[in-house]
Amino acid sequence: MTIDDVRRAQAAIAGSVARTPMIRAAGLCEIAGCEVFLKLETLHPTGSFKERGALNKLLSLTEAERRAGVVAMSAGNHAQGVAHHASRLGIPATIVMPSGTPFTKIDRTEALGAKVVLKGEALSDARAAADALARERGFVLVHPYDDPAVIAGQGTIALEMLADCPDLDALLVPVGGGGLISGIAVAARAVSPDIEIIGVQSALYPSMYRVLRGIDPDLPIEGTTLAEGIAVKEPGMLTRRIVAALVGAVRLVTERQLEAAVELLIERQKLVVEGAGAAGLAALLAEPERFRGRRVGIVLTGGNIDGRLLASLLMRGLVRGGRLVRLRAELPDLPGVLSRVSGIIGGLGGNIVEVHHQRLFHDTSAKRAELDVVIETQNRRHVEAIIDALVAAGFATRLLSTGAESESVEARS
Repeated sequence: MTIDDVRRAQAAIAGSVARTPMIRAAGLCEIAGCEVFLKLETLHPTGSFKERGALNKLLSLTEAERRAGVVAMSAGNHAQGVAHHASRLGIPATIVMPSGTPFTKIDRTEALGAKVVLKGEALSDARAAADALARERGFVLVHPYDDPAVIAGQGTIALEMLADCPDLDALLVPVGGGGLISGIAVAARAVSPDIEIIGVQSALYPSMYRVLRGIDPDLPIEGTTLAEGIAVKEPGMLTRRIVAALVGAVRLVTERQLEAAVELLIERQKLVVEGAGAAGLAALLAEPERFRGRRVGIVLTGGNIDGRLLASLLMRGLVRGGRLVRLRAELPDLPGVLSRVSGIIGGLGGNIVEVHHQRLFHDTSAKRAELDVVIETQNRRHVEAIIDALVAAGFATRLLSTGAESESVEARS
């Protein structure tokens, strides 16, 4: 793999794949203490960077191979990239996906004209099924990462980033099987030899991280990650060699850090990004001192997040930020008391979302009741003010965590 391969890919896909914008993220610069530039690969018609490598590979096929059709295994974004451009070029496409792939990615892939086959729990299971279909039916395998044409296509991202911001000090790139970071590393090192290239993986799927550190890659990898797009148990053979030669490090991020990055991109930049796509920002926020005062480019690789999952993440973020809380108050079971409690909360600007008034299922006196209220607040100080006011009015009140009563994080009496 050389820069010439990437430049040829850039010429091949020009006009068929959008040149996505690179923006300075002012809101993130303030938080991170460095200059942050975001490459918006979420703006492709299929919502991810995968179009680049998929199209470059499809354009390399012979007429006979096009007639035979292609098969690919994918957790979603590669599937859509292959399906979109295969349909446009008149090439039959079959996509094998793990059974846990989000519905939104399955539906969109089928809508783009591809046949979807669900097989296995992980990408490795889908790979075996795709290989079998290729042998049995004569399909050409379009590998999501371990293919020179695919890698070269992904590398065009780096050419665009460094054309827009030639003085970047570092690039943060999500890593699954390694195709994206391999292409970016080949291109970026040729254009800007001193640039630091850092890969980012989910801590639940540290496959490339283990390879680079000489850790047994066959150690168990399991778990459900928000970053399903990079949940790859085994990196490519070609990509691991490129990464070992050209990438400075691979960092791991937790599920909590991925969630926070998705929430922050929505709140500060008004950008909807899936878990894998937000991995680069998660790594930046996890180690801000490492990047202090530097110019950092981050690839936002995809925006195909399931709507229900996104809604859950945003609500969880409100809970963690103290803007949606659950209080438990003990009160006498007398007429008008519930009205007094709601009056105190409303008078201080709290918005009551849910109320659970219990008289039977608790251990207090028969003449007392427990009241659980879920309220919207401004911040944690606002929560403190509401609790203090309820306690001052004679209602013993405590703030509950997201779990059961035994997990309460604060109590007042």
